[in-house]
Amino acid sequence: MTKEQKDNLFVLVKSLSKSEKRQFKLYVGRLGVNEDSKFLTLFNILDKLPAYDEAAILKKGVVKKEQLSNLKAHLYKQILISLRLNPSHQTIRIQIREQLDFATILYHKGLYKQSLKILDKAKNLAIVNEEKNVAYEIVEFEKIIESQYITRSLSNRADELAIQAKELSQQNVIASKLSNLSLQLYGQFLKTGYVKNAKESTRIIKYYNARMPKFDIEKLGFREKLWLYKANLWYSFLMLDFLSSYKYATKWVDLFYDNRDMMVLNPVFFLRGNHYLLEALFYLRHYDKFKETLERLESITKEKWFPIDDNVDGLTFLYVYNNKFNLHFIEGSFKEGLPLIDEVLDKLKNYKDRIDEHHVMVFYYKIASMYFGAGEIKKCIYFLDKIISNRSLQMREDLLCFSRILNLVAHYEAGMDYNLDALIRSTYKFLIKMEDLYEVQKEFIKFLRGLGDIYPHEVKNEFIKLHKKLKQYENDPHQSRAFLYLDIISWLESKIQNKPIGLVIQKKFEDMRMNR
Repeated sequence: MTKEQKDNLFVLVKSLSKSEKRQFKLYVGRLGVNEDSKFLTLFNILDKLPAYDEAAILKKGVVKKEQLSNLKAHLYKQILISLRLNPSHQTIRIQIREQLDFATILYHKGLYKQSLKILDKAKNLAIVNEEKNVAYEIVEFEKIIESQYITRSLSNRADELAIQAKELSQQNVIASKLSNLSLQLYGQFLKTGYVKNAKESTRIIKYYNARMPKFDIEKLGFREKLWLYKANLWYSFLMLDFLSSYKYATKWVDLFYDNRDMMVLNPVFFLRGNHYLLEALFYLRHYDKFKETLERLESITKEKWFPIDDNVDGLTFLYVYNNKFNLHFIEGSFKEGLPLIDEVLDKLKNYKDRIDEHHVMVFYYKIASMYFGAGEIKKCIYFLDKIISNRSLQMREDLLCFSRILNLVAHYEAGMDYNLDALIRSTYKFLIKMEDLYEVQKEFIKFLRGLGDIYPHEVKNEFIKLHKKLKQYENDPHQSRAFLYLDIISWLESKIQNKPIGLVIQKKFEDMRMNR
């Protein structure tokens, strides 16, 4: 898979909005001597280029090749300074950091009282907004100033700062341990997906228990609770405990609904919490709650008060559209979901510099699944090939494995059985290499391999036999993971009943709603 050449400066320039470009030029032109500066000329060249082309830049004669690297670095820094001054980027975090910078300047000028006054305001702002790391940094700075300049404003000032530093330090330690555990469990999930057997389950349980810090839930603030819920969520997902995943994702999301100011300050965490809540609901097949949660999420992201920047905009697209696919998968409304594909592919072009390759591949798998359910098998194979042929994808082994399994099913369904044996062999080798070969897959591959020796009038009976074998694994916590990616059971039922798979899933969906 060929890759377009990426350049960090070029990507940054292309990410700027019209207003940001206008402000940058005003910022550069604040002094007349800058109007013809080389870095502004370079900015204009990059802005007009459709793709990064160093040869085209050098051809303009603005800079020599050996000087280009330094000029680019200078331009990159100037753009960031301009963006920092933009009101749309003046978040609470930047405001606190700015006050800390001002206090530092005043301190170095020997204006201790003025510095302490600014630090006190910045500290209170940091504590209110759960920015406890920077709050601790401010307290440590206050201690330095107080040790050099006795303000005598409070007789117990030293004790007050010492107690405050200790409390913030303890909270930061707990938050750090919880965030480390959350990140490590998430990394494990990205690498291998759900646990595959009892041995892996035991390993994850020991890992989790050894790293979970002791705490008093009543003393945890917003930030510590957030990391606690995240760590428990990833542990639950890894262990295929979707009911527990739902529980902690709900706690995560409710934490934001109970603290709307935090939603404004941390929109990314709010979006991610909703995504994992929707994922848990999808696996639990709680349709009404899933639909309600998705609609509520879409509605809130369109509110005027909800913060939108390039990052939040990209993540909103990622999470909302992933779950729009899942809504169709629950309903079995594959044909109705086809218009969603063109919409997503268009948006992926717009967000290509903001969405990582792994998530693009997840979209491709969902697109392939949508085409498969709608009976457009060749289009399904086309998108699966994009995943299978991607040699640079290092994460989510389970995504790679089940892409190959679905590819086998799609080739059989399309009647493309002239190279099915070779495809089966390569898939089998791949699964063994990835240590991802389980009874469900073994039985399925054995079935496909034996199809060539079965008379046409006996095929239906073989489908029935395979269906009976696989049904016994449906409630097995480790074997059932195969059904999360590919509904083999419904596919077999569609072959047995001679109905499109969409109709089979729709019938199950209707029965499920009637029984709840």
